[in-house]
Formats: sequence, structure tokens, C-alpha cells
Amino acid sequence: MIDKSFLGSGWGFPIEFDSDPVSKSLRVRMASEEEDIRESLWILFSTRPGQRVMQPSYGCALHALVFEVINETTFEEIREVVERAILFFEPRIHLDQVDVDAGQVYEGVLQIRVDYSIRTTNTRSNVVYPFYFREGTSVRL
Repeated sequence: MIDKSFLGSGWGFPIEFDSDPVSKSLRVRMASEEEDIRESLWILFSTRPGQRVMQPSYGCALHALVFEVINETTFEEIREVVERAILFFEPRIHLDQVDVDAGQVYEGVLQIRVDYSIRTTNTRSNVVYPFYFREGTSVRL
């Protein structure tokens, strides 16, 4: 069996608490190994650059593209900002491919599929991040 502890561990995302039956106290749900990488990618894509006080450059500039016209140029910009964010902030993986699926474009959603390989184990995986580019346009008051 391969020791995967070097892949890291951290708080689960979203943050959840459960009770420890032995000590009868609350504890934070932790994520480790491949799950930690997947959750780190989700956090990276959801964080706007400048949002973290101690790491102002951390994040992915997807939110800057929210109201852009949806065309092939925008798809390329999305791929570029995702690739750049992974290059600078997720050294545990090698990016294989970024695809933008426009199958739900009329509902205001683009599915961003990121295929990657974990560098140290050569394990392949993917994450699909929904990018809502028209969020809030159907709000009724």
C-alpha cells in the first residue's frame, strides 16, 4: 500500500462539524489525500484574487468574466485563468486539460471540467466546476 500522507490534509470544504463520541466535543471534518486536492481546487476556483488578506494574489479570476459575452474568446479566457491559477497555486497536480461545456448556456451555466494527474502518484482525476455567468438575473421581487 502506498503512503499518501504527503498529499496533505486540511479542513473539509464546506466546513462541517461532527461530534466526537469519545470526548463528546465537536470536531472539524478533515479532508486528506485526493479529496484534499479536489477541495483545494474548488476553493481556488471560488476565491477571487484579492479576497484573502494574507495572500492577495491567491484565487482564480473567473468572477471577472461573469457578464462577458459567451463565445469562443470567452471560453479561451476561462481556460487561461483556470490554467494560470492551477499553475501558481496547486503544485501537487499536473494539469492535463481544461474544457468548457456550454450545454447549459441558456440556463446561465458553463461547466468547467478540469482533468489532472497527481504528480507523486500519477493518479488521474477530474473536477467539474459550475460557472454561473448570469447569476441573479431571474430574481423576482
